[in-house]
Amino acid sequence: MRTPPPTSAGHILAVLRAEGPLTRQELQDRIGLSRATMVERLEVLQRHRLVRQTGLRASNGGRPAQVLAADDTGRTALVADVGQRHATIAVVDLRGDVFAQLHRPLPVGHLPEETLSHLLDTGRALLAETGRADSLCAVGLSVPGQIDHERGTTIAPPSMREWTGLPLRDRFTDALSVPVFLENDANALAFGAYCELGRPDAALVGVKVGTGIGAGLVISGRTHRGETASAGEIGHIRIEGNDQRCDCGRRGCVSAIASGQAVIRQLRPTGVRSAEDVVRRVRAGNIEAIRVTAAAGRLVGTVLATVVTIVNPRYLRVGGAIGVLPPFLDSLRDAVRANAQTTALEGVSVDACRLGVNTTLTGVAGLVADEMLAPAAVDALVHA
Repeated sequence: MRTPPPTSAGHILAVLRAEGPLTRQELQDRIGLSRATMVERLEVLQRHRLVRQTGLRASNGGRPAQVLAADDTGRTALVADVGQRHATIAVVDLRGDVFAQLHRPLPVGHLPEETLSHLLDTGRALLAETGRADSLCAVGLSVPGQIDHERGTTIAPPSMREWTGLPLRDRFTDALSVPVFLENDANALAFGAYCELGRPDAALVGVKVGTGIGAGLVISGRTHRGETASAGEIGHIRIEGNDQRCDCGRRGCVSAIASGQAVIRQLRPTGVRSAEDVVRRVRAGNIEAIRVTAAAGRLVGTVLATVVTIVNPRYLRVGGAIGVLPPFLDSLRDAVRANAQTTALEGVSVDACRLGVNTTLTGVAGLVADEMLAPAAVDALVHA
């Protein structure tokens, strides 16, 4: 898709998304278009329900000026978060507002055919229930592992081996006839945390600690995936002196020692069988569950201290069922502050994601919005 000129309808929408709400005159001053051309461009955007009036503003001597903003509420996306033990699907607008959603626990080793059929059937039902099927414009899917964005596949974790190489994008495109976007689950969580904060002009590191461990980076408003889509794979950094076997086949990985799966394994002799069991015991004040969870947080925080020193983010956000538990988060925060380079710690905020399990869905919705409302995509839409 060619780069649109800086005066196209798509570019005007991009300015409104980044700087709006604005009046027509403010838009003209920023973009340099004549009044007649600006009016024409805005009429096209309004016709496609991409711009809306948000109010009036007093002007110098004339009629009050209309205040305009990007309209990210009129189009719909189906977003899903598939993990090693769950699948969540929701109907959202491009602002990320959730109209309906369904969460389903899954067994370890769940097969893709059954899970994907469930997502499609549930997605269609939720679209019908909310009356937003006609405005569906895209699908966003968050999955663990390294994403091949060119092929629309993932290299999944060992516990989801059957998902590796599966044409996920094609399956949803064929079924729903809309563009489909894939993202790694930790990247989606990081971008969701970034959207929760109002898309600040600052770098953010997001960490997801559920069954496994992963991190995502948001720099200059975009997810940083790295050259091989493996940026943020902190779960498979090896810890010297530890021989615990990891699912990846190596020994001593952070994930083998401090992931939700590792915490469950360490607490298994006490009867723990799931992340939900860990959460219940920590909340009930069980000393052993608190000790193990805090130790896991301390190790992850020690690793993240290096990430904070290298990336120098303003925000470090933690999500996942295990990651948001107070003993884990407090120990992680203490370890980051004890081990990161001093000036890298200045002003850094370390906290849990605000929306809990919905942070990942918010991130997927935000990534879909950035794709569907990008200048080139908008210009292709209005000229179709």
